[in-house]
Amino acid sequence: MTNTRQTRIVVIGAGYTGLLAALGVARRARGRVTVTLVNPWERFTERLRMHQLATGQQLAEHRIPDLLTGTGIAFVQGWATGVDTAARTVRVSGSDGAVALDYDTLVYAIGSTTDTARVPGAEHAFTLNSPMDARRMAAHLAAAGRSTFLVCGGGLTGIEAAAEIAESYPDVTVTLLTRGEPGAMMGVRARGYLRASLDRLGVIVRAGVEIARVLPAGVELAGGEVVPADGTLWTTGVRVAPLATQAGIATDDTGRIVTDATLRSVSHPEIYAVGDAAAVRQAYGVIHGTCQSGLPTAAHVAGNIARQVRGRALRPFRFGYLHQPVSLGRRDAVIQFTYPDDTPRRWLLTGRAAVLYKETVSSSPITTYGLAKRIGISARMLSTSGGRRNRPLTGQVR
Repeated sequence: MTNTRQTRIVVIGAGYTGLLAALGVARRARGRVTVTLVNPWERFTERLRMHQLATGQQLAEHRIPDLLTGTGIAFVQGWATGVDTAARTVRVSGSDGAVALDYDTLVYAIGSTTDTARVPGAEHAFTLNSPMDARRMAAHLAAAGRSTFLVCGGGLTGIEAAAEIAESYPDVTVTLLTRGEPGAMMGVRARGYLRASLDRLGVIVRAGVEIARVLPAGVELAGGEVVPADGTLWTTGVRVAPLATQAGIATDDTGRIVTDATLRSVSHPEIYAVGDAAAVRQAYGVIHGTCQSGLPTAAHVAGNIARQVRGRALRPFRFGYLHQPVSLGRRDAVIQFTYPDDTPRRWLLTGRAAVLYKETVSSSPITTYGLAKRIGISARMLSTSGGRRNRPLTGQVR
């Protein structure tokens, strides 16, 4: 007798990557799979806009069940609290109690959070780990009046947050504390433009400092200096929840699942990992977690699962970066174009043109989800393969 049972796909995490992976596999393997998507809340979180939410701006409401309409994907609201790799089940705790979801293939897309464990006292700082965290910061800023605020971290999240606060709250004195130069990954001209924009917004930049401790009203620097403030935002470092590590799945030192060239776990090939929750190696190194790299991983996994259920060979993943887009408030931005290995090219975009470019980038996931429901979105439609700077790795496809 022919076995006609559909392959059970469970996707945990409905952020940028998890949602696209679920939509992609439901479309590309239609009739051969059942897809269940797990997420703690119904509202879709636009992580690219968290700095806007943290400054009290109203964002569009996107509900996950609405985005899934017509796909046949089952949505389960709750927290994934455990993975049993032997039984192939995921434990989910929600408002109605706990359930165990059986899977044949698991897509691990839980994303990452700011690593507050790396500094003592981080519980005194705001983070942008969730919409609730961002709204708490927005409430603080709205009530602060003339005050001081520290942003810790000179990466893209810290830069965007500092600029957004300074523009939205002119009475708040914003200081950006960073170990290195803000936007250090960008080219000289882009860094110069970025720094000039922060100066124009009144952001005080203190580069070359090490934060030893977060205090209830400021921070203590290495060496003992105390920088007082009425509020602090911590943006530096990332970590993935220990769900995979606790399940015995091979992970790196930040909790990301280590994948092979096809984006399957090296220890559990029935598990795929995407986005911030995956340690994906390319010829130039391990890709860092961004929406730019995450969406292609999700599209690639959807394609590989569709190939797998049809008995076809899996394809290796190749990805090259295109740009580093940074908003500097609502009226300014800088876009550093890059080589596929994320090193800066000579080209950049600034000012109003960069604002329009950045808004297009930030809005693109919702458009992509609509397309994924109608056609099969591939990784090559979302990114470059990296060309000569990203030669295929050998010995990884199993």
